[in-house]
Amino acid sequence: MAGRFDSNPFAEEEEVNPFSNPGRFAPATNSRLAPLNPEPADYNYGFGATVDIPLDASTVCIIKLSLLKSQDLKKKEKELQAKEAELKRREKDVRRKEEAAARAGIVLEEKNWPPFFPIIHHDIANEIPIHLQRMQYVAFTSLLGLALCLTWNILAVTAAWIKGEGVKIWFLSIIYFIAGVPGAYVLWYRPLYNACRTDSAFKFGWFFLFYLLHLGFCILAAVAPPIVFKGKSLTGILSAIDVIGDTTIVGIFYFIGFGLFCIETLISQVYMYFRGSGKAAEMQREAARGALRAAI
Repeated sequence: MAGRFDSNPFAEEEEVNPFSNPGRFAPATNSRLAPLNPEPADYNYGFGATVDIPLDASTVCIIKLSLLKSQDLKKKEKELQAKEAELKRREKDVRRKEEAAARAGIVLEEKNWPPFFPIIHHDIANEIPIHLQRMQYVAFTSLLGLALCLTWNILAVTAAWIKGEGVKIWFLSIIYFIAGVPGAYVLWYRPLYNACRTDSAFKFGWFFLFYLLHLGFCILAAVAPPIVFKGKSLTGILSAIDVIGDTTIVGIFYFIGFGLFCIETLISQVYMYFRGSGKAAEMQREAARGALRAAI
């Protein structure tokens, strides 16, 4: 049995000193590792170093263009600042002139009517005294009614021209509109507006004179006698009767125009109110006093 085992498992192990025989654990070959390169002083591994990159001609051109654009932007910015300062200066000048005109009693009127295309100044609610606003509104309705009558007159006469009545009556209808609407505004509506705004009886005289002419024109247009107006250039009752015998549709257009002129004549309430309000007598007294003062 003893021959089968070479050593006693219960015997103490022999202590081995690794340093007693250095050659025992040494490698078969004598090799050494290569030393590492020294680290740079800043330990950034080259990330902070300046790298010279050669630039080609296209890159240089791009850089120059960028610089030029930057200079142009600065120049434009200065120009815009100068323009803004100039606009502010002009705005101050305009405001100063408006304040000076207001102190002097000069009214600067801003065009505000019609709203979609302002061509005149019109503000009855804020500029006309409350006791005269009714008369001013009726006058304004009369002005718009005249514009409607003359516009429809152009349509009716155009239809008659198409049916063979001649081009002369169409040109006359255009002349009536061009002379009638602006003429009414300048000759009697604007004087009435200014007279109501200042509540001056003397200024009503201009309106009184030309509004009488306006009423006379409406009456003649409603009748349209051939001795006054050429052919069928106005849609009066006589022209309507003459046209409807030839063409029914054109005759209907003329009868509608006759009705519009009749309604426009009835809107003479402005004139009736003017006479009933005592403005005419007051105007005569004021004119007489002015003439007496001038004579003295």
